[in-house]
Amino acid sequence: MRILLIEDDKNVVSFVIKGLREAGHSVIHADTVATGGLRAASERFDVIILDRMLPENEDGLELIASLRAEQIDTPVLILSGLGETNNKVSGLRAGGDDYLAKPFVFSELLARVEGLSRRGPLARSAALPGR
Repeated sequence: MRILLIEDDKNVVSFVIKGLREAGHSVIHADTVATGGLRAASERFDVIILDRMLPENEDGLELIASLRAEQIDTPVLILSGLGETNNKVSGLRAGGDDYLAKPFVFSELLARVEGLSRRGPLARSAALPGR
């Protein structure tokens, strides 16, 4: 599976990349909304893992809105330190497919990523009204 990780915390990046690669996945990393958005729009990924709070006060939810507006239906797992229920609800309503609060256990992250990849963009598009 090909995964785009958009995260700026170096410790989280190292931990997630190591675990995903050990599980046999290919991981591409971006540390800003701009870089991640360019990669997501120009390359094919099975899943995007996206932090909400990125450098320069960027919110990952803005990136999700932009991707969805461009009809990019790659499943997005929001990974965030904002773990309150209202943050999770706003992330899912903004177009995220799943939400995992930090700190997290890697086995749960992996299970959620694998679950999202089983649904994939085609299943997500088919489930949307009007498609």
